[in-house]
Amino acid sequence: MRSKSAPWLLMAPFLVLFIGTMIVPIIMAVGYSFTKVQRSGLLGEGGTESSFAGLDNYIAALSNVNFIESIGRMILFGLVQVTVMIVAATVLALLLESAAARWPGFFRATYFLPYGIPGVIATILWSFLYIPGLSPIVDVLGWVGLDVDFLGPNLVLWSIANIVTWTYTGYNMLIIIAQLKSIPGELYEAARIDGAGALRIVRSIQLPLIRPALMLTIIFSIIGTLQLFAEPRLLQAMSSGITTEYTPNMSAYAYAFQYNEIGMAAAQAVIIAVSAFVLSALALGISSWAEKKR
Repeated sequence: MRSKSAPWLLMAPFLVLFIGTMIVPIIMAVGYSFTKVQRSGLLGEGGTESSFAGLDNYIAALSNVNFIESIGRMILFGLVQVTVMIVAATVLALLLESAAARWPGFFRATYFLPYGIPGVIATILWSFLYIPGLSPIVDVLGWVGLDVDFLGPNLVLWSIANIVTWTYTGYNMLIIIAQLKSIPGELYEAARIDGAGALRIVRSIQLPLIRPALMLTIIFSIIGTLQLFAEPRLLQAMSSGITTEYTPNMSAYAYAFQYNEIGMAAAQAVIIAVSAFVLSALALGISSWAEKKR
């Protein structure tokens, strides 16, 4: 009996924290999404009363043009930014794990370093490269006759994408490198004996065998895209193109802490979570279908 209870005793601190910080908030958010808070009095001085709202909050969230546009904006963001980031991470991982790589440990640490910088600090640092009058990049482009406003309504989304790509490419690269290191050396030796070159090894051995790592990075990136908050929130003060409901998370935040509509914010949060699940499942389904077609 003692040996059976020992693992649970060791896991107890983690389970308590996990249930308290993950499971309970999720259950509470779902519960709040079905409630409506009614305030009495001219300024709410008469108190509040919670009542069951059914699907009203979900209908209101899905009828909110700004919220739907924010989801569409993040889907476009993900299609471009995630694709560029995963391709860059894969190329870097393959180059650093090639036989001709020099100082791979140094370059792995260098590419991973941006991930160690908090997103808030990274955004502030990049903002100095975006603000006209402070940015040397804007000044150089102006010298050659290019008037580029990185924080304008047409470019600010891709300025955010640049920050996210710069931050997470090295992180995803390490995940792919870990998968590459698990490939048996005998496969490489057999391929070279058969006359396969570097490109053929990449195409026929490495890319097929790192598919699980690629799917993991894609799923993490999809979830992260729908949770985008810190970067646009910080740049909002510098860009007229970023509204309070620019991303789904910003919309939920605005309804919770600015408009004081907890039920609406909770409904939006649930929709974001379901959207992330559906998009991740869709990515897995496409990957499985492609694997069967091979």
